[in-house]
Amino acid sequence: MQTILSSILVFGMLIFFHELGHFIVAKLSDIKVNEFSLGLGPQLISMKLKETHYSIRLLPFGGYVKMEGEDTDTSDPRAFNNKSALVRLGVILAGPLMNFILAILLLGIIGFYSGVPTRQVTVTPGEPAEISGIQDNDIIHAIDGRKVGHWEEIVEIISGRHNEKISVTVIRDGKYIDYDVTTTVEPKTQRGIIGIKSVMQKHSVLESIKYGYKKTVLILKLILVGIYQVLTGKVKADVVGPVGLAHIVGEAAKIGVYQVLYIAAVISANLGLFNLFPIPALDGGRGIFLVFELLRGKPVEPEKEGLIHFIGFALLMFLMILILFKDLRELWF
Repeated sequence: MQTILSSILVFGMLIFFHELGHFIVAKLSDIKVNEFSLGLGPQLISMKLKETHYSIRLLPFGGYVKMEGEDTDTSDPRAFNNKSALVRLGVILAGPLMNFILAILLLGIIGFYSGVPTRQVTVTPGEPAEISGIQDNDIIHAIDGRKVGHWEEIVEIISGRHNEKISVTVIRDGKYIDYDVTTTVEPKTQRGIIGIKSVMQKHSVLESIKYGYKKTVLILKLILVGIYQVLTGKVKADVVGPVGLAHIVGEAAKIGVYQVLYIAAVISANLGLFNLFPIPALDGGRGIFLVFELLRGKPVEPEKEGLIHFIGFALLMFLMILILFKDLRELWF
């Protein structure tokens, strides 16, 4: 039950924010929105405010914003198809953008309550940092002349240096001081270390948002690196569908709310990036047609575009079915 409830909440939130992006930009662009739906299938709750019908439907894994003239030609000046290609592109891209914003917010919440690690450190007695002259409350400013902006960057640089001499610049009482430090190797993780005992945590809204942004960018970079490694054959593809994701969310829920928020942020970043790929039926695929229209000066024939999106959607559904059976086999059989 915990897995089901946490999955519904997470997926519902991701879909709501994605569709909310389309909805907000459509409204700001004076496009007539006929329906905003959270979920698919039969209606559970519905209401109409002005011209828009709002509904919550039975199946939580989906949702949509139905705009006038989105799939059919109409003479209504407020219809989606009668807006400029640039406006339509903005509406399309707003969904994935909202997923990135959600990831930043969720990671920012984690950062605010758990504390954002700063560059102000305390050192372990007898370890390289302390031996070299670095003191408690020093602020690490640069490593080997490269300015570091956050703690994760410091860890990334040092962890790759094994038994090497590095130059660490610290700020102490407003002065910049350079120290030569020789890294050692942590036996369990095999990562380079210099003996930092702890870092000061900062609880700040602004710093938390910055932390959320930096972590989201890092997650997106890791996703792209992973895709590149799969395409080049360096690693084996391991795709997870809704069932697998629900299992991951359920396992995270057993640990705590922060773990659920982190998993939700990772999934949201994945969802936003995946939707930007130039695949027919996805936002990125629709965006490609609009970019082509901007360059060409006229749209692609609706029948041809509709056929391409239909084929793309059918292939995606076939792929989802294969992934579904894979998830069921791995998790339950």
